[in-house]
Amino acid sequence: MGDLHVKEHGTVSYKELFSEISQAADILVLTGDLTDLGKVKEAELLAADLRSCSIPIVGVLGNHDYECGCVDEVRTIIKDAGVHLLEGQAVEIKGVGFAGVKGFAGGFGRHMLGSFGEPAIKAMVAESVEETMRLENALRQVRSERAMVVLHYAPIPETVEGEPKEIYPFLGSSRLAETIDRFPVKAVVHGHAHRGRYEGRTPGGAPVYNVASHIEKPTGKPYALLEL
Repeated sequence: MGDLHVKEHGTVSYKELFSEISQAADILVLTGDLTDLGKVKEAELLAADLRSCSIPIVGVLGNHDYECGCVDEVRTIIKDAGVHLLEGQAVEIKGVGFAGVKGFAGGFGRHMLGSFGEPAIKAMVAESVEETMRLENALRQVRSERAMVVLHYAPIPETVEGEPKEIYPFLGSSRLAETIDRFPVKAVVHGHAHRGRYEGRTPGGAPVYNVASHIEKPTGKPYALLEL
């Protein structure tokens, strides 16, 4: 599940949902935008709710978690709440290897942004490439035969379908899929595209799931249940 967007006023609690997930699943995977504006108070509220989760938790940050410039504090609070927060690392839990990065924008296929022109464009492409390299390094650390990639940004256009096409380049990058397809990955999960589509596949055939809480899922719940 992703895109919780916990707000500092605290009117929405995820305690009951996390408790429900603990009964239904073995591991909870969070795909970024855990907070709404990246505020310390928001992270603290999320951490309090996560105490009702009795299963291991794996996650990545999203773009919203960077908004206020407090990402170091947010990161620490989330880690202290017991989340295996992945930023180019891998972790194995219950026989499943999780490799995770936030990812970045850049576009898809032949429309993917190239490193040409102004320094600002080159910097944007460099950030996208760097996130992809972090993902590759994480996947190289996975030893389990069952590997899941955890992202915030989408690796394919199919799971962002439903969003305005004008913003596709800001929703993900094919560079992520190119890296994923070099490894035996069982499943990929991401968020970010609230009006996207639940399921797609990389060009190499790896299943990709948009698990943003806003996306309709087979469970009928804000979370998806996947079996690897």
